[in-house]
Amino acid sequence: MGIVNTHEAKTNLSKLIDEVRQGAEIVIARANRPVARLVPFRMEQRPRRPGYLKGKVRVAADFDAPLPSDVVHAFEGEG
Repeated sequence: MGIVNTHEAKTNLSKLIDEVRQGAEIVIARANRPVARLVPFRMEQRPRRPGYLKGKVRVAADFDAPLPSDVVHAFEGEG
């Protein structure tokens, strides 16, 4: 893991990105204190499990009831 200061990071961003793409981690420091970390981006694709939110989400009984007319007019720019 390399450590660079903010000036060096701004000056050499393309080079740092190339290093990160090859698997390196870069720490960016300001006044010798770490403030950020550049790491390779990894897509996390976890399969969804049906029902994993069961019991955690509540939908109001009137969720799909018609909106009051003043709210509808406000959305339509008439109020």
